[in-house]
Amino acid sequence: MAKLVLPFALLALLIGATLLTDRPAPPADFTFINRGDVTTLDIQTQSWMQDLRVTRILFEGLIGNDVHTWEFATEPRVAERWEVSADGRTYTFHLRESARWSNGEPVVASDFIYSWRRALLPELAADYAAFFHLIRGGKAFYDWRAGALATFAPLRSSALGSRADEGNWAALARDLASALDAALRDSKRAAEEGTPVEPVDLGFLADLARARGGPTLPTRAGLAALLWRETERRFVEMVGLSAPDGATLVVELERPTPYFLSLCAFPVFYPVYPPLVRSYERVDATTAALKTEADWTKPPRLVSNGPFELVTWRFKRDMRFEVNPHYWNRERLAIRSIAIPSIEDANAVVLAYRTGRIDWVSDVTAEYRAEILREKREYYGQPDIWPRYQSLLERGVDQFEIDRQLPTDPLKRNHIHACPAFGTYFYNFNCRPRLADGRPNPFADALVRRAFAMAVDKSIVTDQIRRTGEPVARTLIPVGSLSGYSSPEGLPFDPEGARALLARAGHPGGRGLPTIEILFNKDAGHDLIAQSIGKQWQQHLGVAVLLSQKEIKVFRDDLKKANYMVSRAGWFGDYGDPTTFLGLNRTGDGNNDRKYSSAAYDALLDRARDEPDRARRLEILSEAERLIVEEDLPLLPIFHYVQIYLFDPHRLTGISAHPRSEQSLQWVDILGDGLGRDRPMMLPPRPPSTNSRLMR
Repeated sequence: MAKLVLPFALLALLIGATLLTDRPAPPADFTFINRGDVTTLDIQTQSWMQDLRVTRILFEGLIGNDVHTWEFATEPRVAERWEVSADGRTYTFHLRESARWSNGEPVVASDFIYSWRRALLPELAADYAAFFHLIRGGKAFYDWRAGALATFAPLRSSALGSRADEGNWAALARDLASALDAALRDSKRAAEEGTPVEPVDLGFLADLARARGGPTLPTRAGLAALLWRETERRFVEMVGLSAPDGATLVVELERPTPYFLSLCAFPVFYPVYPPLVRSYERVDATTAALKTEADWTKPPRLVSNGPFELVTWRFKRDMRFEVNPHYWNRERLAIRSIAIPSIEDANAVVLAYRTGRIDWVSDVTAEYRAEILREKREYYGQPDIWPRYQSLLERGVDQFEIDRQLPTDPLKRNHIHACPAFGTYFYNFNCRPRLADGRPNPFADALVRRAFAMAVDKSIVTDQIRRTGEPVARTLIPVGSLSGYSSPEGLPFDPEGARALLARAGHPGGRGLPTIEILFNKDAGHDLIAQSIGKQWQQHLGVAVLLSQKEIKVFRDDLKKANYMVSRAGWFGDYGDPTTFLGLNRTGDGNNDRKYSSAAYDALLDRARDEPDRARRLEILSEAERLIVEEDLPLLPIFHYVQIYLFDPHRLTGISAHPRSEQSLQWVDILGDGLGRDRPMMLPPRPPSTNSRLMR
C-alpha cells in the first residue's frame, strides 16, 4: 500500500509546487500588447520593432529622443553631456556618475566599447553592423575579422597538437597557406552571391604560437583562441573608440555624419553588461567564431541599465517588468510595473482591450479595424462634436490631445487612433542567381522584377483589404516625410507594359518561369495580401503562384538565409535621414534580405556619404532611390503604413503620435492615479497632418 501511496504523494507535492511558482502576478500599472512575441533581447542583433520596443524599457543609451517634439530632440540619458569636434569627426561623451546597472554596478565607458565591438564581429550577424562602420576603422576591422574567419574555416592540419619540431611547424605553415588558397576560391563564389569577403593570410598565427613556446603545437582550439586574442588586439589598434577614464567615451568617425547622435539613441547602440555576456561566450574550435549562448538574456540572469528590469519572460505567455531600483532617473517614472501578455489572435486583442485587461494596443490588426475607424469618424461627425473637433484640428492640436479634449464617449469610439507612420510595406525579391535549393532564380533578372512590380494594382490592397487610409506606395521612403528630400516617381500599375517586359526577359506569357512562391508569416493579414498579389500575377502575367505561410521565427530565419523567392517585408525608419531606408539595399548590409548587389547603387550611396552640401547630397540619394524603385526593383513598394493604436486618451498619456512611431514607454502616465505628474504629454501644435484626412 505504501508503494502505491508514495507516487501519489510525490505527484501532489509536484502539483503544489507548480501552483505556488505559477501564481498570477498582481496587475501591472501599465499593460500593453506588443504585436508579436519578442524574438531576442540580445541588443546588438535586434531589428524587429517588438524587440526594439522592449529594449527601450530595459536598457538606455548615451542619449535619447524626446518623442513629444516634432524634431525628435536629443536629450541626455547615460551621457549627461557631450562635445563634437569642429570637423564633426570626434564625439566625446561624459557619462553621469549616477548611471547604474540593475545589479548596482556603475555604467562605464568601456561597457559601450565592449557592446559596440560585439556589433562589429561578423559572426554575430548584426543586422545593423553597417551603422558601426561609420566609426573610424570599424569597417576595416569587420572586414579583417570576416576574412580571418573565412580562412580559418577550411584549415586542415595534422600538425596541430603534435610535437613542436621544425617539421611540424613547417607543416602548419603550409597548411595555413593551403587554407588561404581554399578561402580565396570560396570568396569568388561569395562575391557572385553579393557577399564578398577578402580572405586573410593567417600565417602570423604560427608565429604567435611559436613565440609562446611549449612542447607541442597548439590544438585547433588553441589556434582559434590565438586568433581571438589577435582580434581583440586589432580592435583596440584599428577602431576609433577609447575610454580615457570610466566616465569618458571618445568616438572617432571616418567622416562627418550629421545623424550620428540620432544613431546613438537607437537601441543597437545601447550597452550590455560585459561580465554577464562574457560568461556566456566561447571561441568555437571549428570556426574560430565567438559564440554567445542566449541564456544571458533571460530572467533572473539579465542585467540591464534602463528604467525597468525583466522579472518574467514566459515564451508565448507574457513578460513582466518592474522598476530598476538603481535607475538614475526613477523619480521621473509614473508607473512601477509593466506587463506584456502574449495574445496571438487579433480579435482577442481587441476583446482584451474592451474588457479592460489592456491599456494600450501598439498595432490593431483585427480585420474589422476599418469599421472601428469608420465608427470614430461617425463620432466626430456628431453635431455637438464636429465644431469642436474642427476648431482643434485647425489649431494644429496633437491628435491624441484632440480626443482628450472632446467628451468621453460611452461607446469608446475615440479610443482608436490612426497615425501616419514613417514606414513602408513591401515585397522582397530574392536577387541571388540561384535559390537556396540550387534552382536558377528568375528574379535575378531586373526585367523580371520590374515586370512583376508593374503587374500589381496596389489600390486593391489598400482599398479592399487594408481599408485604413494607407496610401499606395510607389517609393520606399514615404513621400513628404523628410524635409528637403524629393521622391522619385516610381512605377505605375501597367499590366500591358509588365507583359512586354516579361517577354523581353524571355518569358512571353510567363512561359519558362517556375511556380512563384510567396513567403509570409501568419499574422496581420499578410495572407490576404499574398492572395491578392498572387491572383494578380496569375491574371496579368500567366504564372502559377504558391503561397507559403510560416511561423514568425521560421519566416525570419528563411529571410536571413535567402530561402525564399518572394517574401513580404516592412520597414520603419530608424532616424530622420533617407539612408535609414536606402541603406537596406547596400551590398552586404545586414538588413539586405534581398541580397541585392549593385555597384551603381553602392556608388551613389558612397557619393552621398562624402557630399558636404546638404541639398546636393539629398539629390544623390533621390537618384539612388529612383534606381531601386524604377529600374532594378529589388523590392516592390505596396503601401505606406498607418499605425493604428487603441488606448483611452482620458486615462493614458505618454503615447506619441509622431510618425516615427517610436514610444518612450517608461514615461507613460496613468492620469488621475496620483503617481507622476498627472499631466497630459503632447506634441506641440502645427498645421493639420495627413491624419486629419484619415478621420474625415
